[in-house]
Amino acid sequence: MKTPDFSLLEAVRRRRPLIHCISNIVSANDCANLALAVGASPIMAQAPQEMEAIAAVSDAAVLNTGTPGEEKFRACLLRGQAAERLGQPIILDPVGVGASPWRLEWVKKLLGCFTPTLLRANPDEARALLRLEHQARGVDSPAAMDSARRGELALRLARELRTTVLISGPEDAVSDGTVLWKISGGSSLMTRVTGTGCMLSVLCGVFAAVEPDILSAAVTAAAFWKSCSRRAEGSQGPGSFRTALLDAAGALTAADCAGIASAERLL
Repeated sequence: MKTPDFSLLEAVRRRRPLIHCISNIVSANDCANLALAVGASPIMAQAPQEMEAIAAVSDAAVLNTGTPGEEKFRACLLRGQAAERLGQPIILDPVGVGASPWRLEWVKKLLGCFTPTLLRANPDEARALLRLEHQARGVDSPAAMDSARRGELALRLARELRTTVLISGPEDAVSDGTVLWKISGGSSLMTRVTGTGCMLSVLCGVFAAVEPDILSAAVTAAAFWKSCSRRAEGSQGPGSFRTALLDAAGALTAADCAGIASAERLL
């Protein structure tokens, strides 16, 4: 496995995969614009009544449980099941899963009805899914965690869910329960812009649409996003940094990305 494989950028821009995002009201616009910037085509449908039809024309599904409601969870359930039947990649982003028992119950119900190809979470969300003590304060992960513990969480959650897991942070951890990758680089300014984790989930969906190896797709997405954030540094504040992130996503080439972020296989 060649990882990260930034040649996937060329495949995305050539094929323009259709990425179906069930997003949240906070980050939906940025997620759609990021998919466009990198060369994919987003569709942001979330009515349960059209999940089958949308699935039939899509290349990947990105299911984000932020700002949830009963109808949205039903849409995620139906879309995940449709994607599984069609053999499409499913990215599940359990935003704020530990914020309330109701949200945790629904995410567990989703996981009981289909298996995501990749689960992308922050450390507190991973701890909530593993029934470990956590410090949820909404959707953010307030507690600091070193990269070794983040890697252990990724391995444990991947084994329990029998899928691939990406736990994001200053250093990202990606594991399928056997293999473990650490992705380093990026910018500390990412924590000053809301929705950057949601956007990473969309990038995972974009790359998974053109790369069947989900480990390669996830590690490449993480390294690319860290490359974008490093390129965006030097902006005047959070607002201009947010814009610079989208600019970087649209401008960076495979050659540009080489050497900006690093990916190391630990297991």
